[in-house]
Amino acid sequence: MITGEVLGLLGVGVVAGVVSTVVSLASIVSYPALLAFGLPPLTANVTNTVALMFTGVGAAVGSRPELAGEGGRVLRLGWVTALGGAVGALLLLVTPARTFELIAPWLIAGASLLLIRRPSVRPGGEHGLLLRVALFTVSIYIGYFGAAGGVLMFAVLAGFLDQTPAKLNAMKNMLSGLANAVAALGFALFGPVDWGAALPLAVGFLLGGWLGPKIARRLPGQSLRYLAAVCGVAVAIKLGYDSYAS
Repeated sequence: MITGEVLGLLGVGVVAGVVSTVVSLASIVSYPALLAFGLPPLTANVTNTVALMFTGVGAAVGSRPELAGEGGRVLRLGWVTALGGAVGALLLLVTPARTFELIAPWLIAGASLLLIRRPSVRPGGEHGLLLRVALFTVSIYIGYFGAAGGVLMFAVLAGFLDQTPAKLNAMKNMLSGLANAVAALGFALFGPVDWGAALPLAVGFLLGGWLGPKIARRLPGQSLRYLAAVCGVAVAIKLGYDSYAS
C-alpha cells in the first residue's frame, strides 16, 4: 500500500478505536473505510476483525482504574465470550451472512432501547446461567457480524451487574475484546485477511482503544449509557434500511 493509504488507515483506526471503547461502534467507521480502500466485503470484514482485536489491548491499558480488582470476574465470564466468538467466526466462514443481516437491526435496536431505561438487575447476577447464555449469544454475533456488538454487550452487562457506566464500559471492552480476539485468530488462519490494510489499522485501533477510556470516564452521570443507546438506534435504522431495501 502507498504511504497515503497507510496513514489514512492509521487515522481511521484511531477514530474507530475511540468510537469502539466509548460507544461500541468501531466497525461502523472502519468497515466502510476498508470498502472505500477497495477491499471486497468478506475481505474487509475479516481484516477489520483481525485489526479490531488491538482495540481491546489498548482499552485494557487505558481502563486500568475501572478494571482494578475485576480480574476474577473477567476470567469467569471471559471464557464464555471467547467461546461465543469462536462459534460466530466459524459460522461466518461456512454460512451466508444474509440471516444475520436481517436479524441484526432488531437486536441492536432492542438492546439500545433497553439502555435508555436501566432495568433492575436480573436474579442470579454475575453467577447466574442467564447471564452466561446472554453473553454467549452476543459473542456469537460479535464473531459473526459485529456491527454494534458492543452495544449488545453493554446492555447485557447493565442488566445483570450493578456497576457504574464507566465500569460496565470497561468490562464490555474486555469481554467483547476476548470474543473478537478468538474470531480474529480463526480469520487470520483461515480467512482472506489483507495484511497490508490490517497492520496500519491495528496500530490505529491500539491508540484509539487507549484514548477511548479516558474520554468515557469523563462523561457525566448516565450520559455514556444514553449516548450508546442513541448511536445504537441510529445504526439499527441504517442497517435495517440496507438489509430490507436490498
